[in-house]
Amino acid sequence: MELILASQSPRRRELMTDAGYSFRVLVSSADETLPAGTPPAKGVRILAERKAKAVESTLTPDILRSAPVFVIGADTLVELNGVPLGKPKDEADAAAMLSSLSGNRHRVVTGVAVAVGGRVFSGTETTTVTFRRLSKEEIAEYVASGEPMDKAGAYGIQAGADRFVQAVDGEIDNVIGLPRKLLARLLADAGYEPGKETP
Repeated sequence: MELILASQSPRRRELMTDAGYSFRVLVSSADETLPAGTPPAKGVRILAERKAKAVESTLTPDILRSAPVFVIGADTLVELNGVPLGKPKDEADAAAMLSSLSGNRHRVVTGVAVAVGGRVFSGTETTTVTFRRLSKEEIAEYVASGEPMDKAGAYGIQAGADRFVQAVDGEIDNVIGLPRKLLARLLADAGYEPGKETP
């Protein structure tokens, strides 16, 4: 059997590697737009499924016949007072997101999907994060570092923004981008057996 991660996120690769998974990466080209007003938990689940299925659809019949292939898709967003915060468009957008998170509690929601043999197993995980109050100087310095630009909510808890965090209620893996307990459960549901990956 084979594991494929349908994500270019280095954080997700690190989380899977640290968990002991043997896998390869195939980046999904799935459309990531959703209808306006889609609830965050529903949206990330839809996008995770879409990414996993998009990569599965590119696999050749020979690959699919040789052994079960489990394709993992994931999508993460930050939700503040019901408003979803994705990746910032530019530095001004990143600064605005961080200003809105300053001194507030927000939710990080990740959808995970495992596609195998035309079936999809999916779920979501939510973690609540509380930021302390941030100064304009702190925000400007962090934005200038470039760290916020490819991250939902304009921050990476593993990439310098941990100093902004006052409290975390839930899985920190989820805040980084891949809740590993949920992933393990979905893989088990899909029939994946650890240690039996194709070399």
